Amino acid sequence: MLINLETEKSLEEVRKNLEERAKAKGFGVMSVHEVSQILQSKGVPINYNCVIVEVCSPRHASQVLSAEPYISTAMPCRIALFEKEGKTALSTMAPTAMLEMFNRPELREVAEEVERLVREIMEESL
Repeated sequence: MLINLETEKSLEEVRKNLEERAKAKGFGVMSVHEVSQILQSKGVPINYNCVIVEVCSPRHASQVLSAEPYISTAMPCRIALFEKEGKTALSTMAPTAMLEMFNRPELREVAEEVERLVREIMEESL
């Protein structure tokens, strides 16, 4: 399941807001991938601006990784920002949906909390 939102704000404004909101909610910004710029530099451009912001909550990461090291393959949370039909779209995979791949139902509560926080970060960035 994807969490998808749209706004009339520019991608750069949303990105700035997203990074600030993530930090305010205890998440670190791990990395920012300028996807469209990278593809352009490789000679295979796309026709819209796309950025991926990776965020992670150290507290939640420690909880899930202590229980299941394989969950590291689904981390950190990646939030894509891209231009779509004159708007800025934000999209991420729901942590609860990703958790299902690992068959660890005891971590459902942590995944739900992370999902709630990521959704808030996204909504407050609009």
